[in-house]
Amino acid sequence: MFGIKPLPGVRLTLISDVLYAPYSGMLPGHVAGFYDYDECHIDLRSLAEFAGCQILVDRAIAIDLSKNLVICQTRPPVNFDLLSVDIGSTPATLSVPGAAEYAIPAKPVPEFLASWNQLIAARQNHPQKPLRIAIVGGGAGGVELALNMDSHLAKEEGRRKKEEGRGKREEGRRKREEGRDKKEEGRGNREEHLETLSSEIHLFHSGTELMPGHNYRVRHRLKEILINRGIKVHLMEKVRAIENQEMIEIASKAQGPIPKVQICCESGLKVKCEIVFWVTQASAANWIEESGLATDSKGFMQVNDCLQSVSHPKVFGAGDICAMVNYPRPKAGVFAVRQGKPLFENLQNFLLQKPLKPFVPQSKYLALIGTGNKSAIASRGNFMWESPLLWYWKDCIDRQFMQKFSNLPKTRNTK
Repeated sequence: MFGIKPLPGVRLTLISDVLYAPYSGMLPGHVAGFYDYDECHIDLRSLAEFAGCQILVDRAIAIDLSKNLVICQTRPPVNFDLLSVDIGSTPATLSVPGAAEYAIPAKPVPEFLASWNQLIAARQNHPQKPLRIAIVGGGAGGVELALNMDSHLAKEEGRRKKEEGRGKREEGRRKREEGRDKKEEGRGNREEHLETLSSEIHLFHSGTELMPGHNYRVRHRLKEILINRGIKVHLMEKVRAIENQEMIEIASKAQGPIPKVQICCESGLKVKCEIVFWVTQASAANWIEESGLATDSKGFMQVNDCLQSVSHPKVFGAGDICAMVNYPRPKAGVFAVRQGKPLFENLQNFLLQKPLKPFVPQSKYLALIGTGNKSAIASRGNFMWESPLLWYWKDCIDRQFMQKFSNLPKTRNTK
């Protein structure tokens, strides 16, 4: 928006720890294998160039509000006259022993995707090794992740079996040509079938029901789908610790070892697995509160109706890292996207010394939960609808959103 409607004399700086920003709306589809990397990532260098914006690839770790400085991990501090904080959130893990060391949080997304892609590469190189995945968190994110991971693994297994069957047919023709006994051939085939792909997914949730923020029909249907897919659902199981069992060498030296761990629950349940993904409630970066910004009880930056910090007028923000004082809302991408336009308008109004405009987020929203098989479930209040049409509708919306960043004009408007 700043590229389309720039302000003379205003210099933009974007601080990001990645050059390609993942779009969370397409993340489950990417995990399932429906989208490649480029389709679900925004090229920030290209976007910054269009907006006449300086981009610094680094991680912000603090704010010096007395000197108007953003403190970065490796670069010198960055001066600002006006600051917008939009760093998202991460799943809370520190309270569980072993989680920070051995669990992979669903956010930040780049780190999560790197671990998932490494896992898939190792799986393709060693399909005979057992793979047990644990997902901690039974909200919409955890459920959707489990279904899309299962879909990807099932497709890998189907491809392997197809290739295996083709190899057996070729071997059968060769054996027939050699005149070998069919009985011996059958015995050999049965023995080969003993080497099968073995993978399973465990979903842990501390509550009595999955996805407590959705209606009963949605919760019941998704639990039914999970069980029918063979995903092991562990309800009322609060994870108390993750213990490292041993180190297993995988695919290659470049990929290195991964820990084989054990999930320990308060009930006494113990489940061994190769990898753990953490998809629990969102938490805020500690440095937001430590910087002196006003925060809520969970450490999220408090903003007013104009998306402006309630304690520091020169600081704005949007998305998961923020908590609107007058309009508490769940941490969901739909709210972050809707905040984009009013955030832009109020940043410009502040610079132009014009009155800020209040923003009222919707009280209810339509959630589309992908089931990993190019179908989706719509959830809004007491409403539920399941159909492949919903997945294609969501796919169309997501692709249109991403096209805004891939079809940027060659030159920006400088009027």
